[in-house]
Amino acid sequence: MRSLSSLLLTGGAGFIGSTLVRKILERSEVEKLIVLDKFTYAGDRNHLVGPDHDSRLTIVEGDILDQSLTTRLIEEHQFTGVLNLAAESHVDRSIASTQEFALTNVLGASSLLEICRLLKVPFLQCSTDEVYGSTPFPKKFDEFTKLRPSSPYSASKASADLLTIAAHTTYLQDVVIARCTNNYGPRQHREKLIPTLIYHAMRDEPLPIYGSGQQIRDWIHVEDCALGLIAAFEHGTPGKIYHLGARDEHTNLGIARTILKQLGKPESLICHVDDRPGHDARYALATRHSLESLGWKARIPFRTGFEETVREISSQLRIV
Repeated sequence: MRSLSSLLLTGGAGFIGSTLVRKILERSEVEKLIVLDKFTYAGDRNHLVGPDHDSRLTIVEGDILDQSLTTRLIEEHQFTGVLNLAAESHVDRSIASTQEFALTNVLGASSLLEICRLLKVPFLQCSTDEVYGSTPFPKKFDEFTKLRPSSPYSASKASADLLTIAAHTTYLQDVVIARCTNNYGPRQHREKLIPTLIYHAMRDEPLPIYGSGQQIRDWIHVEDCALGLIAAFEHGTPGKIYHLGARDEHTNLGIARTILKQLGKPESLICHVDDRPGHDARYALATRHSLESLGWKARIPFRTGFEETVREISSQLRIV
């Protein structure tokens, strides 16, 4: 069992990262939590308002590619673990330009891995279900499924995963990988599907839906995902992969219709646009291994979690 007493969390000002900060600070054994974030467009200091009043939290602006900075932090604070959530994560942006994704998601993760190996610090890599490519219905992919990424984004995450696995195979490095399904919840950037649809619906603008909208995703509340990441870090076997999913599958079109219904808007606002290249039809993860090994499972029902999310995001967008 790994210790939570002194942690470095990269990407902690992002959507999932800022929720993970809150969940980590709920644990009494945590003595020190350092957030390292580059504060690009997706990393927002406002995401950490509230937790930033906790004396155990320190926020550092910096890039995981800066080896002198990350080495100094890890040496100085003698971390009991590094959780890597720093990533470029939007598929559309990766299709437009791949360089930032290769730099942060591959070289950045590789740099952190190397430093953690040399300094003997346990390492968790946060990954995605997208590394497997499209999942044929009704199959669910397990942790031994071959990687077949479809986008530059998922290819960059798969590359980081392979480097992480190789670090354990070659050096017996203490590493764990957690692959997450689609997250929803508060503080998500507006470029993502759910905030985008809410934004347009509130303004009575067309809701853009790629292709037929029949693409299927498993949706997990970000708080459940954060707790799964903590469980994987604490209890995961070195070199193993853990799936964090909710077994709550919905089509993109269904998500749009649910949002419109909750906001009292007509379905005529739905606008089908040309599908993006390499768009996977379905993602679905088998989570039995995580349940049995970690004692973790998603607990927030989609209906209640999603309704609350729509209320929170729509309230935030009214202020903007």
